[in-house]
Amino acid sequence: MNERSEETGPRILVMGLGGIGGIVAGHLLEQGNDVVAVSTNKAIRDTIEKAGFWISGDGETRIVPGRAVAEPPLDGRGFDYVLLATQPPQVEVAARTAMPALADKGVMVVFQNGLCEERIVQFVGKERVVGGIIAWGASMVGPGRYQRTSSGGFTIGRLEGEPDERCEELAMLLECIGPVQLTKNLRGARWSKLAINCAISSIGTVGGDRLGNLLAHRFVRRLALEVMTEVVEVARAEKVELVKVSGTLDLESLALTESEKHSSGSPSLVKKHTMLLAVGARYRRLRSSMLSAIERGRRPAVDYLNGEVVTRADKHGLKVPVNAILQRTVHRIADAELRPGLDLLRRIYDETRAPN
Repeated sequence: MNERSEETGPRILVMGLGGIGGIVAGHLLEQGNDVVAVSTNKAIRDTIEKAGFWISGDGETRIVPGRAVAEPPLDGRGFDYVLLATQPPQVEVAARTAMPALADKGVMVVFQNGLCEERIVQFVGKERVVGGIIAWGASMVGPGRYQRTSSGGFTIGRLEGEPDERCEELAMLLECIGPVQLTKNLRGARWSKLAINCAISSIGTVGGDRLGNLLAHRFVRRLALEVMTEVVEVARAEKVELVKVSGTLDLESLALTESEKHSSGSPSLVKKHTMLLAVGARYRRLRSSMLSAIERGRRPAVDYLNGEVVTRADKHGLKVPVNAILQRTVHRIADAELRPGLDLLRRIYDETRAPN
C-alpha cells in the first residue's frame, strides 16, 4: 500500500458502526478527516447514506454527513489507522478483513474491552498494534443514530515500550471526542479496565437494566466488588501492575481484603460501596453492550471479559467462582434459557453465598 504524501493528513478506516464506532466516525468526519466507515449491517449503511450520522449527547443533537460501506476499499492508497470498533467476538474477523487495506506503516487501533490486543498481535505483529482504552459510553438507539451516554476520553499506548509518534498523532485525532492520555503501561490500564468491565458489563446483562438503577442495590454492589476482586487477584498472578481507572479509581484499594470477604459491614466496606454508588451515578445511563448484542441476535463478549479471567485463573490454580457463574449465566441468557432481571441477579448472589 502507498503511504500518504506530506500534504495530506492520515487516512482512517473505522471497522464497526455500533455505539462506539458511530460516535468515533461521526466526530472524526465532523472535523474534516479522511474517514471511511465500514458496517456489515445494511440498515445502518442505508440510514447513514440517506441521513448521515445522527449524534446526540451533552444536551445537543446534530447530523454529520457521511457514508458507510460494506467492506474496506482496496484502492491502493492504504489506511494509516484502522480503528477496530466492533464487539470483541467480531474483532479478529474485522482485523483480518481490514489487513489488505492497511498502509505499509499503518497501525490497527484496538478499541475493544478485554485483552484483544494480544489476539490481534498474533497475525499483525506488535509494531502494527496500538491499544485504545475507552472511558466513555455510547449506544446505538437505532440504525445510524448514536447517543453518548457518559463523558470521558481515551488511554492510548503500545503493548510494550513508550508511546511513539503514531500514538501521539492518534491522540491528536481523538481529542475531538474526549481527552487522551498516553501510557507506557497499557497492560496495567487494560487489566484495570477489565476488572470494571467484568463487573459492569456482565451484571448489566444479567440485571437487564441501566447501571445506575442496578448499583442502587447493595447486594448488586457486593457482587460487583467480588467480581473485581477476583480479577485483581488474577492480575497479580499475571504480574500486572494495575493503574487507576480514569486517574481516580484504584482497583487494588477497591478489591476486598481477606477479612472483608467474610464480613457484611465495616468502615472500609462502607467506603467501597460509596465508591460504587459514585460510579453508578456517573454512568447511570450506561446499558451493557453485551445485552444490546444479545438483543440484536449476536453472541455476547462475555468470553473476552469474565471468560478471559476464568481461563487465566485456571492456569494459576486460582478460583474465580463469581466470574465463572456470570459467564455461564450470560450464555444462558443469549441462548434464551434465562431472562435478565434483578431477580436473576439475586439468585446468583444467593448461590454464591451458599456453602460449598
